[in-house]
Amino acid sequence: MNAKKLVTLSANDSVERVVEVIKRDGGVIISNFVSEQALSALREELDSYLNETPCGVDAYFAGAQTRRVARIIGRSDTAVKIALNPLFLESAKAILQTPTHVWVGTDRVEIEPDIQLSITQAIQIGPGQGLQPLHRDDSTSLWRHPQYGREARLQMMLAISDFTEENGATRVIPGSHTWDDERMPTQEETVAAEMPAGSALFWMGSVYHGGGANQSDQPRTGLTMAYDLAFLRLEENHFLSIPLERVRQLPEEMQRLLGWSASKTLLGWVEIDGQMRDPHDLLGMTSFTEVGKGF
Repeated sequence: MNAKKLVTLSANDSVERVVEVIKRDGGVIISNFVSEQALSALREELDSYLNETPCGVDAYFAGAQTRRVARIIGRSDTAVKIALNPLFLESAKAILQTPTHVWVGTDRVEIEPDIQLSITQAIQIGPGQGLQPLHRDDSTSLWRHPQYGREARLQMMLAISDFTEENGATRVIPGSHTWDDERMPTQEETVAAEMPAGSALFWMGSVYHGGGANQSDQPRTGLTMAYDLAFLRLEENHFLSIPLERVRQLPEEMQRLLGWSASKTLLGWVEIDGQMRDPHDLLGMTSFTEVGKGF
């Protein structure tokens, strides 16, 4: 991003153009990413969940004046269409699916990594919420920069309400995807991703960013989704191959080693009563229906 500026493109621009700007600047705003009809449907689908969700208990990162609702694909048909929007999905594929070569015996094989939908979360920043600490989203995988030579994530934030400097628009550091891991980000280097409702911000996991401070009297609501490299997961899917009854019989250490835990970097959390919790907590419940709607 040149001169601390986020470029704005149209939803009619090509994937190639969007990817070009993202790779150069770290991120881009897409105007009119969804229609007013889709935006209205999304609000209708998500408002009831947001209204009944308590604010976070972590004032430092999650936000004591911020509501977060996950499991969006299970709660919104409109969100499914947004996740499959070709401009978002194809941009993620173009950025993340960088081929590499491996040896299999005497054969040198080219492999293109898959991607997965990693997170879906409606985030509503309420009046009085302060700045979120600046961070890189790929730090959840302890990604190093620039040693790996590939990106781990492409993230999107759809503005459900208008995003302004005053109400806490996402703050981004232009060009920070080129930084190494020794350089500390500062708020003075950020720019607000101001955009009207229906527009969206795309940014790479290596870009420093954070939620803005809401100094208005109205909440700021957005929907974030991210595609990650699919190889950042378990090789064997224990969640489907081992019956829950058997998992509950195992020692806690074994349960956590099978994936029934959240990492220190927050990977693997599950939403319980509006909070990002350790999935191990589910094993102590008689039924997942105790967690809330959707389980």
